[in-house]
Amino acid sequence: MKKTPDPIDRHVGSRVRMQRVLLKMSQEKLGEALGLTFQQVQKYEKGTNRIGASRLQQISKTLNVPPSFFFEGAPTAGASGNGFVEESSSQYVVDFLSTAEGLHLNRSFARIKDPKVRKKVIDLIAALADQDEDQRAARADAEEAAK
Repeated sequence: MKKTPDPIDRHVGSRVRMQRVLLKMSQEKLGEALGLTFQQVQKYEKGTNRIGASRLQQISKTLNVPPSFFFEGAPTAGASGNGFVEESSSQYVVDFLSTAEGLHLNRSFARIKDPKVRKKVIDLIAALADQDEDQRAARADAEEAAK
C-alpha cells in the first residue's frame, strides 16, 4: 500500500516550490545551497519527504522568507481534531501559483501599475471564465437532452 503525503507536508513543499520558482532558482541550485541533491529537493516539494525544523530554517534563509511563510494558508485541523480539512479553493490557488504559468501570470499582473487597467484585466478573466462555464453547462444540457 502506497502512503500518501501528509497535507501539511504537501502544503509546506508547495510553498517551498512557489518561492524557489519566484526567485528563478533551480532545484539543483537550492539543493547546492542546502547540501542536498535536487532529487531530495523534489521530494520535499512534493511532500513525499517531511522537512525537519532545522532544514526548514535553512530553506527559509536561502529563499529569503520567514519560516512562517511555509505555513500560510495551510490546511487546518478538522472539527473532530483527528484529521485535516483542506480548503480546496485555497489549495487550488497555492497549486496554481506553484506552476510556471501561475507565477508568470502573477508576475505580469503585478507589473501593471494602473489600478483601472488591473481591474479591467480581472473583469476580462472573470468574463472568459464565466463564458467557459456557460459553454460547459450548455454542452451538459445538450447531452442530457440527447439521452
